[in-house]
Amino acid sequence: MTGEPGQVLYGEHVIAFSVVRRDRKTLEIAVEPDTSVVVAAPHDVSLEVIAERVRKRAAWVRRQQGYFIQFMPRTPERSFVAGETHLYLGRQYRLKVVPHVQANVKLIRGFIVVQSHKPRRPAVTRELVADWYRERASIKFRERLEVSLARFPDPEAFRPKGLIVRQLEQRWGSMSPSSRLLLNRRLIQAPTDAIDYVITHELCHIEEPHHGAAFFDLLGKVMPDWQRRKERLERVMA
Repeated sequence: MTGEPGQVLYGEHVIAFSVVRRDRKTLEIAVEPDTSVVVAAPHDVSLEVIAERVRKRAAWVRRQQGYFIQFMPRTPERSFVAGETHLYLGRQYRLKVVPHVQANVKLIRGFIVVQSHKPRRPAVTRELVADWYRERASIKFRERLEVSLARFPDPEAFRPKGLIVRQLEQRWGSMSPSSRLLLNRRLIQAPTDAIDYVITHELCHIEEPHHGAAFFDLLGKVMPDWQRRKERLERVMA
């Protein structure tokens, strides 16, 4: 956990949280998929005030943590050896590594086929697959962005000023104050409808920066089944 640490007592439970100071006017409490609690807070708000806000939201925090706990343990670290399964767009593919003078990765009938000049080197295979995921993510995310924008009555009003794909430790995505969309590269492994949920969720932040009632009202209007999609995302990617 990074940031300024704090904790509150809720019944018999201790809720630990981390405070990240930002140039903002309001507090926002988020529970991450690893069950950690992160509070985005203005620079001039005291830790005591933040702790009291977390205490008031303790029941919600515990419910969110319980939701994520059901999907643990998370998928173990991949070894990148032949026969191992890997996800792409929500489907499991078996890894096949073949010797070849030219490095390449492609999908062939249920396999992620990795052509490698060092087929017995898992580290080389890992990098080739990572490069392939990055390439596919860049293409697929832009495609799904256009599909997601079409859900809004005025799509251009919700078009982000940029799209960044990066490996993230916790979040699936975020929208910066300057309307730049950041997506977790690992999201390319999720089902298409789950990718659309993350993108649509973040696009809603262009109009509604915080997770208040107005935000969820907008999300519900443009994607009525967002909760089902969110649950599938966490289940498949657990």
